Amino acid sequence: MSKLRVLDPVSGDPFELALRRLFTPVTFDADTPALKMRVDVSEKDNAYLVKADIPGVKKEDINVRIDGNIVQIDAEVNREKETKGNGDKILRSERYWGNISRTFSLAQDVDDSKVVAKYADGVLSLELPKKASPASKKIAVQ
Repeated sequence: MSKLRVLDPVSGDPFELALRRLFTPVTFDADTPALKMRVDVSEKDNAYLVKADIPGVKKEDINVRIDGNIVQIDAEVNREKETKGNGDKILRSERYWGNISRTFSLAQDVDDSKVVAKYADGVLSLELPKKASPASKKIAVQ
């Protein structure tokens, strides 16, 4: 969605301006981040390297699935934040939970028996070795 708008100094119609404001997307709560997983994928000669930002998630709540050249990362997020005032009354409580998932395909199949997965400081690191492609075979034409 583009944030560019046409500036037309001639059209100062208040009704038209009100309609434009009505249909402009608005973010209501900037303090609560959306459930997102940012992923970096790089390639070496024999493997793909993946780094996925999944802060605040326990490693037991992360699942990685590999099917050929398809990689799927799932995580269950459960976060709580409370702000207490005088007398331990809760003045604000922000909680959210849910599942986040990223699925992407790679150019070559992954050897799933040699995958290395590590999770530290909110970053999941995957080393996905490429599956050896079968050697080409010369066919004799008869």
